[in-house]
Amino acid sequence: MQLTATQQDALVELINVAFGRAAAALSGLTGQRVLLEVPEVAVCPLSDLGQVLGKVVQGEIATVHQIFGGEMTGDALLLLDYTGAVLLSELLVEHRPKAKRLDVSDREVLTEVGNILLNACLGTFGNMLHVHISFAVPRLRLEDLDGLLHSLVIGRDELRYALVIYTTFRLRESGVGGYLVIVLGVASLDRLVQEVEHLG
Repeated sequence: MQLTATQQDALVELINVAFGRAAAALSGLTGQRVLLEVPEVAVCPLSDLGQVLGKVVQGEIATVHQIFGGEMTGDALLLLDYTGAVLLSELLVEHRPKAKRLDVSDREVLTEVGNILLNACLGTFGNMLHVHISFAVPRLRLEDLDGLLHSLVIGRDELRYALVIYTTFRLRESGVGGYLVIVLGVASLDRLVQEVEHLG
């Protein structure tokens, strides 16, 4: 599925609204100004996701993975490379000593960031489509890209697409890049794109 320029613009606008909500929630949580930028949005078949992400993500990655269900079903993920995950947790927690590895409290912080961001996006989609979406508890996983892709493909027969959103977290004069990936079945994605077009 190829998005038209109009669909792409409308989708970016919608995601900007969701990210604005998430940034406000993160700012309230951390007591410091957090901005989320959405420079790029793309849609690709799930089978191409490894190729798309493999160009930009190497080695160990940290993902906050949330399965959602209801009238729209799929998987939502916040994906950071390991170095970015460590830096983001440092920036979000003031007076935290610099470290090379994620400890238990870092993992809790990242899980909460993922939870806020994924819920803001999915909640905005649900409101726009006038559907109820239920969320599973988010889980933080440290794995390589192959492990992540395997977990998304296993046990699923329907043709699915990935909505890939590149974002930058900006706070304390630093930026950390990451990806939000929302995997949807064809019917859910079609419905989302149609509704987004009506907004444009």
